[in-house]
Amino acid sequence: MAQGLIRRSDVELVRERSRLDEVVGEHVTLRTGGIGSMKGLCPFHDEKTPSFNIRPQLGHWHCFGCGEGGDVISFVQKINHLSFVEAVEMLAGRYGVQLHYEESTGGGGDRPDFGTRRRLLDSHAIAEEYYREQLDTPAAEVGRRFLAERGFDRAAAERFGVGFAPEGWDSITSVLRKRGFTEDELTASGIVSQGQRGVYDRFRGRLIWPIRDITGNTIGFGARRLLESDQGPKYLNTPETAIYHKSQVLYGLDLARKDISSQRRVVVVEGYTDVMAAHLAGVPTAVASCGTAFGAEHVKVVRRVMGDSNRSAGLRLNTDGRGLSGEVIFTFDGDAAGQKAALRAFEEDQKFVAQTYVAVEPNGMDPCDLRISQGDQAVMDLIDSRKPMFEFAIRSAISQVDLDTVEGQVTALRMAAPVVASIRDRAMRPEYARRLSGWLGMDERTVLRAVHDAARSEGRTGRHVEEPLSTQRPGTQTEGADDSPAIPMARLADVVSPRDPVGQVETQSLAVMLQAPQLLSTETVGALPDDAFHVPALQGVWDVMLAAGTLLDAVIGTLHPARYLEQVMEIAGETVRPLIVEIANLDLPARDEAGLKRLAESLLARLSELSITREYSVLKQRLQRTDPSDGERYQEILTRLAQVQDKRRALRQADD
Repeated sequence: MAQGLIRRSDVELVRERSRLDEVVGEHVTLRTGGIGSMKGLCPFHDEKTPSFNIRPQLGHWHCFGCGEGGDVISFVQKINHLSFVEAVEMLAGRYGVQLHYEESTGGGGDRPDFGTRRRLLDSHAIAEEYYREQLDTPAAEVGRRFLAERGFDRAAAERFGVGFAPEGWDSITSVLRKRGFTEDELTASGIVSQGQRGVYDRFRGRLIWPIRDITGNTIGFGARRLLESDQGPKYLNTPETAIYHKSQVLYGLDLARKDISSQRRVVVVEGYTDVMAAHLAGVPTAVASCGTAFGAEHVKVVRRVMGDSNRSAGLRLNTDGRGLSGEVIFTFDGDAAGQKAALRAFEEDQKFVAQTYVAVEPNGMDPCDLRISQGDQAVMDLIDSRKPMFEFAIRSAISQVDLDTVEGQVTALRMAAPVVASIRDRAMRPEYARRLSGWLGMDERTVLRAVHDAARSEGRTGRHVEEPLSTQRPGTQTEGADDSPAIPMARLADVVSPRDPVGQVETQSLAVMLQAPQLLSTETVGALPDDAFHVPALQGVWDVMLAAGTLLDAVIGTLHPARYLEQVMEIAGETVRPLIVEIANLDLPARDEAGLKRLAESLLARLSELSITREYSVLKQRLQRTDPSDGERYQEILTRLAQVQDKRRALRQADD
């Protein structure tokens, strides 16, 4: 059955069972930060003073430094660069939640059910361990020699999990059968092939590289031919399976993802040994596609890891000359095939906000060969010698014609003008047009006009540029990119001044109602008016809390505070949600629960008094504007004023 969305009840069960402090504690050193909260250094930005808060009881986290926040699923998404579904599946596996998928007719349902996926991953883990052990056997001498000739020692092989598949036809097949895997499961894994007499080992007498997903799970293998008797292809990969889709997999991403995220740079090379060579040479952001060209699905993966979403950052540079939006660097051989690959990559360039480059070694050496012949520094120098992708594409186009003739110049202009016109950033087009005029030896105005005409022609044909990824709404199960414009994230510091006493009372009142509603009384909370807040943004938060309709359930204890917060977050809009997360993680000035209860009572009493005072002031101004001759209206306001005054007096007496 095609698999669609995970059942909502299963997602809620994953949230309920997942221990936020356990999950976060694997990445952040946490210490007690107050009642029900813990603090640590934020894993998403550099800081010296802890501003990262978690509230395990509520299941929410927030960084007051960078503004990031969410629940345990969003934390796993962000720290591991996963989609929502992948994060839920990862947590479900950890905390023993059986997931169920609703049948999908939307075309995106090719994911296996959770049990099947687990079996496929287990078979690959066993196979990887077996292949790695075989690398130390006498039969694997040819494999060890292959690695040594390319500058890879035993430690390098261990680091990348390289192994060896024996020549036998049923070596790994018999191992997996002994571990309880059926023939159908073996076939589904792609580790074996189906023949007339049954299944047999797919990889035989080959060097093996495990291909892993972004979380480090092995989902396939790449195998290199070693023996002259092997009549198969030079490289043989796992076929398409339920967990392995070559158009979405990048070799080495599991090792490179943290460096890609922190450096905002990815280096795309062509093969497994190139990835190994680049990492060992000091380029830890190198990845490679597996048996297919770098394509649109790979772009989505890289953008997710890089956080490639800020269009304006592409025009600004860091002190080291790198774009703030990041860099994508393609390395290709210097031959014709490499040039073709680079131009294919150029077609995907428009899907990046990051600046894209090409690094081509003049003598046609790939990173692995370059490291062998010239050492680690040469590999790093190759990456540093990168050229902008547009320049490479333009020069590649005009290199095909004779520029010493008028006909050649005109032909080259016709080939290159659409390339310049396709540059996503329009501000860069005039400069590249000027450079093109110099390369062609033609008048600048002629070239600019040709580029302008090419741009108009593209507009008429309806071509468009893909917009960047925006921040995905927490809790959605979309696998694709959300291309809607990013909404500016609201921050508490922007809407409430720390020197505004009324704003501080209102903020802390909301915080205590979100964090510990069970400490409040139904009478106090129920008496708060719908317009209880003076700060507009905080009134917006209050509106959402009221709209959830279950605040009093949380107050009397029939609804867990974490579940109430989830309900509030579910109906909150994009602009108010960040404020709710920040307020839910706000530290309150109380040492223990008794102190928090006293603070809560005091805050809500003060909030009620402020609300009554504002109402009294509004009524008094209305009375002053009302003509006394309008007896009925005037008396109505006087009566209301007296009632409000009585409420304020009763509230003060209760405090005394």
